[in-house]
Amino acid sequence: MSGYFELLGLPPALTLDAAELQRLFYERSRQWHPDRFARKPEEERQRALDLSSRLNDAYRTLRDPVQRAQYVLAQEGLDAGPQRSADVPPELLEEVFELNMALEELRGGDISVRPQLEAARASFLGMLAAAEARLPELFAAWDAARRRETLAEIRGVLDRRKYIQNLVNEVEKELSAAA
Repeated sequence: MSGYFELLGLPPALTLDAAELQRLFYERSRQWHPDRFARKPEEERQRALDLSSRLNDAYRTLRDPVQRAQYVLAQEGLDAGPQRSADVPPELLEEVFELNMALEELRGGDISVRPQLEAARASFLGMLAAAEARLPELFAAWDAARRRETLAEIRGVLDRRKYIQNLVNEVEKELSAAA
């Protein structure tokens, strides 16, 4: 796998040392900073500008564990498509149905559902934390064995995490609007 990891001089891995990533980014940024090429021919100036831009993209992507995982998934041909409402994790179907009913009641002016929505938000935040806690374990497993099954499991956790985050966002938006 080339690309962002290669650009920063790192082996492809989901578990990275943040300080080392930052050190390599700054080192390469100084090396390719466009100001260092101000008096060079146009072709060299453009190359420095392009590399500097790619370095920034690489650093932004690789410093965030979720974006890094999404990048690796895409590089391995397992990138997630857009989330659809049909992608409800099966174990959440009943909770999502009840949540949607409570949200509709709140939108209709029934503030008595507020405690139910606050409890749902707390429950979803717990699920989100559990998904977040699972990722480092899966990252280490992929780094150790590079098994496609592990990447598929990571993708599943990321999809679940995204879905739950969307639920949290929706509940918080409606609770704020009804405040």
